[in-house]
Amino acid sequence: MKGLSSRRTDRSTYLNQIEISIFLCIIQNFSCKFVNRTMRLILFFASICSINLSYSQNLDIDFLRNITINRDRQWENVFIGFTHSAAPVSIALPTSLVFYGFIKKDSVSKMNGIQSSAAMLLSTLLSTSLKYSIDRKRPFVSYPDIERGTEAGSPSFPSGHTTAVFCTATSLSLNYPTWYVIIPSYLWAGSVAYSRMFLGVHYPSDVLGGIVIGVGSAFLCYKLDGWLNDRR
Repeated sequence: MKGLSSRRTDRSTYLNQIEISIFLCIIQNFSCKFVNRTMRLILFFASICSINLSYSQNLDIDFLRNITINRDRQWENVFIGFTHSAAPVSIALPTSLVFYGFIKKDSVSKMNGIQSSAAMLLSTLLSTSLKYSIDRKRPFVSYPDIERGTEAGSPSFPSGHTTAVFCTATSLSLNYPTWYVIIPSYLWAGSVAYSRMFLGVHYPSDVLGGIVIGVGSAFLCYKLDGWLNDRR
């Protein structure tokens, strides 16, 4: 019975991986109409990586096990802190830009904040819709040897935390393209993404999906904002 249950789990997870791969390919092809060459390359390679994972679920879970099972407990609270920073920072930054724009009568900051908020809303809608349509089980549910290091209740794919932080980091980097904005933004986003695997609540492919949705949403809203400005 244990072997049969294991085969059913592997089959279910394999089917989830195929659904994830199809979604990433669709996003990559759709986004080619709206984003630049760099973004297309990011989406293309993300799609290829996800397709490879769909043919090798063992790679996904083995990679996660290497991160989480032997994790250094001394770093646990640090990564819990990164995980808990995702929502407050992702909400506070665009909101602060909007308020600053209104107070200082700075139309650029105000529009940057609105654009970032729109990207966050889009990425959240995409992420949440996919979570409940794909309904992938969390790794600690499917694999009892994966120990959960923080609370996690919704379905696994994609990582909502990763989606939010990469959307925020990309929006900031596009609107303020300086090294002292880009480097800290992506270091923070990368740390949050890694924390989701370190704490055993997401597969690597969940994190990859979150990166694609977050970056793609930010690029799409940035390009759409530029297109609207050109038509005014």
